[in-house]
Amino acid sequence: MDFDALLLLSFGGPEGPEQVRPFLENVTRGRNIPPERLDDVAQHYLHFGGVSPINGINRALIEQIRAELDSRGNDIPVYFGNRNWEPYVEDAVIAMRDNGIRRAAVFATSAWGGYSGCTQYVEDIARGRDAAGDEAPHLTKLRQYFDHPLFVEMFAEAIAEAVATLPEGLRQEARLVFTAHSIPRRAASRCGADLYSRQVAYASALVAAAAGYSEYDQVWQSRSGPPQVPWLEPDVADHLATLVETGTKAVVVCPIGFVSDHIEVVWDLDTELSEQASAAGIAFARAATPNAQRRFARLAVDLLDELRTGEGTAKVVGAEPVPGYGFSVDGSPCTPDCTGLTPSSATSG
Repeated sequence: MDFDALLLLSFGGPEGPEQVRPFLENVTRGRNIPPERLDDVAQHYLHFGGVSPINGINRALIEQIRAELDSRGNDIPVYFGNRNWEPYVEDAVIAMRDNGIRRAAVFATSAWGGYSGCTQYVEDIARGRDAAGDEAPHLTKLRQYFDHPLFVEMFAEAIAEAVATLPEGLRQEARLVFTAHSIPRRAASRCGADLYSRQVAYASALVAAAAGYSEYDQVWQSRSGPPQVPWLEPDVADHLATLVETGTKAVVVCPIGFVSDHIEVVWDLDTELSEQASAAGIAFARAATPNAQRRFARLAVDLLDELRTGEGTAKVVGAEPVPGYGFSVDGSPCTPDCTGLTPSSATSG
C-alpha cells in the first residue's frame, strides 16, 4: 500500500495563557466538568506560562520523522493535526486535500488501544475527512505500538538513566513504579475486557524485563471527574505514600503511558509527586518519555513501512498473550464492543 503523506495526530495543548481556558473547555466539552475543576487544572498550565510542551515536542518529532523518511529514500510530506487545539486535525486534512494528497498514513501519539487511546483518534480522522468533504484523502491509522522494540528500548534506557541520578547507595534498592493515565472503570471496559489496562500491564512487563527488573509496580495517575465515579487504581500519589510507610528509600517512576513530557508529566510527576517524595524523605527519579528522539521517529516510520510493504511486524513478545490491538492495520476492530465505527471508517475516516 503506497502513501503520499504522513499525518502526525495528537492531543494538542495551549501555547499561551489566553489559550488555556478555551483549550480545557475543548477537552472537557460534554463531560459536565465543574468550572472550579477547570480553574484548578488551568493553574497547572499557568505555572508553566500557559504553554504546554506537547506542541513543541511534536514539531520537533516531525522534523525527526522527516529526516528519517529522507534517510530511507521516502520524501513524502509530514502534516500535523490535533484533536483539541491548533493546528486542528480538520485544518490539516483540508490542507492535505488542497495539496493534492490522496492517500495518507496517520501516526497517533498514543501507543494504546481502548477508546481514548485508539478509537477517539479514529473519530478525529473521521471528523477531519468530513471537514475536507468529498475530495478528502483516504487516511489509514497506523497500528498501536506498545510492544514495538524501540518503544521498549527507549523506556528501558530511560529507567537506567533515571536510576543513575539517585544517590549511589540507594540505586540498587530503588523501587520501580510504572504509571499511566487513569480512566473511569466504565470506560476501561468498553474495549474488550479492559484492553487499555491490559496493554499497559503488558508493556510494563516488557520494559521491566528489558531494564533488568523482576519486581515492579504498575499504577495510575491524573484522574479527574466526580469522586463517586470509580477510576483505575491505585493512584501514584497514594502508592508513593504506601511505599514510604513500608520503608522504601528510593523510587524510580516511569511514565510508560505517555510518549511525551507534557503537562500531566511535568506537573503531576515532576512537580506534585516529586514534592511529595521530598517531603517524605524518599529519593525520587523520573524516567524520560520518548519525546522527539530519533528512535521515536524511527518507530513511526517503521510502522509506516510495515503497512506500506506488508513485510514483518516488529514486536517484543512477553510471557503473556499479547492484548488485542483495537483497530488492526486493515481497519477491523479487535472486538465488537470497541467502537461503533465500521471497519471501513477506521481506515478511511
